[in-house]
Amino acid sequence: MKTSKKTLIILAAIIWYIGGIMLFRSGIELIIQTREMEPNSSWHWLFILLGVGLGIYQALTIFTRSCQKNIKRINELENPRIWQFYRPGFFIALAAMISTGVLLDYFSQGYYFFMLIVAALDFALTISLLGSSRVFWTKKVPE
Repeated sequence: MKTSKKTLIILAAIIWYIGGIMLFRSGIELIIQTREMEPNSSWHWLFILLGVGLGIYQALTIFTRSCQKNIKRINELENPRIWQFYRPGFFIALAAMISTGVLLDYFSQGYYFFMLIVAALDFALTISLLGSSRVFWTKKVPE
């Protein structure tokens, strides 16, 4: 099934946004749970800030470069196909990352600081994905 390069970039961005939204939801749920465990604690603010800070750094470096490399790869495709918005290896890595995230969430349950660490990771990845997504809309793509 042939498609345009622009469509591939839009599909790549949609996956990026879905990941960011899901991670944000997970982070919020963990913070809510930790607040229920320790209602008078303020530790959650530190972990949120650490996650946001790490996310900004990753968005400006690793994740932006990753988006740029993917757009470059898409632009170099001769006959773009609908499934080529990411390489097959990306989907394998994505499945591994989702599985790891689910396991971390599961094993952190009931452990206050472990839950805060996982929430911070969720927020870091949320900011990384959403912050780097600007690349999808600022790079010129041939039709």
